[in-house]
Amino acid sequence: MAGSSLLEKLEGIRLRFEEVAQQITDPEVIADTKKYIKLNKEYKDLEKLVEVHKTYKNTLENIESAREILKEEDDPEMREMAKMELDELEATLPGMEDDIKVLLLPSDPEDAKNAVLEIRAGTGGDEASIFAGDLFRMYTKYIEKRGWRMEVTHTSEGTAGGYKEIVMNVSGAGVYGIMKYESGVHRVQRVPQTETQGRVHTSAASVAVLPEAEEFDIDLRTEDIRKDTYCSSGPGGQSVNTTYSAIRLTHIPTGIVVTCQDQKSQLKNLDKAMIELRTRIYNLEYQKYIDEISSKRKTMVSTGDRSAKIRTYNYPQGRVTDHRINFTLYNLPAVMDGDLQPVIDKLIIEENAERLKASEM
Repeated sequence: MAGSSLLEKLEGIRLRFEEVAQQITDPEVIADTKKYIKLNKEYKDLEKLVEVHKTYKNTLENIESAREILKEEDDPEMREMAKMELDELEATLPGMEDDIKVLLLPSDPEDAKNAVLEIRAGTGGDEASIFAGDLFRMYTKYIEKRGWRMEVTHTSEGTAGGYKEIVMNVSGAGVYGIMKYESGVHRVQRVPQTETQGRVHTSAASVAVLPEAEEFDIDLRTEDIRKDTYCSSGPGGQSVNTTYSAIRLTHIPTGIVVTCQDQKSQLKNLDKAMIELRTRIYNLEYQKYIDEISSKRKTMVSTGDRSAKIRTYNYPQGRVTDHRINFTLYNLPAVMDGDLQPVIDKLIIEENAERLKASEM
């Protein structure tokens, strides 16, 4: 893509940015909450590109200026300074243009959303539940490192430790766009705590990451929801098994059922359950989009097919392998302690490369 073409695209974005800036100060737009939220998000997204536009335009102008000096200046010292500047600017230009091309790729509007993360024990009996617990700890540590917030909404504990199932809401900047790469089957190879003869076993747990639906994303009618209350179970003090604080919501048209018993307050449990219910209904439609792109991007096979094996954690070798991009790290303890970013960064780079290639075909 030529520099002039990139400049034209960025100039169009700058004009749109100015237009949106005007609109979000319009009283009529402010009164329309749904429209205002959408425009405000667009404003923040465009703001980054406008800054990039300034830097890129300035770089091109400096290159042109250095070339003019070399063409017209006789002073050797001035020519040498211009040559050094030109070499430096021309060396940075290709990388800058590649970064701009990635930024100009259409983003998934879901990427900026919060997420609902669920972990379920798979094959492997008690060891699978223990591994699901290990994954929960890994994500908890990672979420803490990112400065995000996490709220557990539902748990079902394993008989020998860990979890048969655990569901949580994760909130923060761009959570879904980062966590979506974790959807799929995670496999562990190690000697289980329950193994008496020291043999290595293979167990699995599945992870699903869903973009959290906002109130404006779906029209959820009260008459379509059946609400049941029951006593909470598990740790929680006097309120457990004595007050009907736990909530079960059933969406009658789809048959989707969600439960929440994390809070002692029935109202707080209801709020959390509604978030999860909206998200699961919304994702019935969103999954069609995921299925479409998963056939084109190997990095997204995780969300396209939640039964796909995406990663292996091999304890004897201290190895973590992501099978989508054949990427291996030999720092298993660090990864299990929440140091997931190197793996996710590699997946993002690979996906951007695939998207760039597709856009240029």
